Amino acid sequence: MPASAADTPADERRARAWSAAASVVDPEIPVLSIADLGVLRDIRFDAAGRVEAVITPTYSGCPAMNMIAVEIGLALDAAGFPDAKVTTVLSPAWSTDLMTEAGRRALAGYGIAPPVGRAGGRRALFGETSVACPHCGSPETERISEFGSTACKALYRCRACREPFDYFKCI
Repeated sequence: MPASAADTPADERRARAWSAAASVVDPEIPVLSIADLGVLRDIRFDAAGRVEAVITPTYSGCPAMNMIAVEIGLALDAAGFPDAKVTTVLSPAWSTDLMTEAGRRALAGYGIAPPVGRAGGRRALFGETSVACPHCGSPETERISEFGSTACKALYRCRACREPFDYFKCI
């Protein structure tokens, strides 16, 4: 949703629907809204005025997407948009580049290291990334496993404070 204020009733309606859908949190990372995660792609209305929320999964097999779709429908209904439609699109693919800075800060505050850099680079592909510990800030970390608590995270350990942590992979 653009940061500018709504100018027309249609803009106000879209802003209200966006706000309702954007209030849904990721069920796997409850400090992160689907808007901050970049999963919420668009809000649009059909010719009959029915709202449609467009979402993209972080990866095509993400088990949280069904729950997210249900929660969006409930949030839109509570905001006065009954019979909302939630559409999942796979293209363009989701990328960590879509995450907001507020979302990255929320991840770190929650104890998950946010993605480092931009998606698509050699470092992202081959894991040649220096990940700071979200607990103590030390850059002295090591990857324990390419997969952490979910497929979109890797498991790391800090050599300084010895705490394990998830790193949200740069995808």
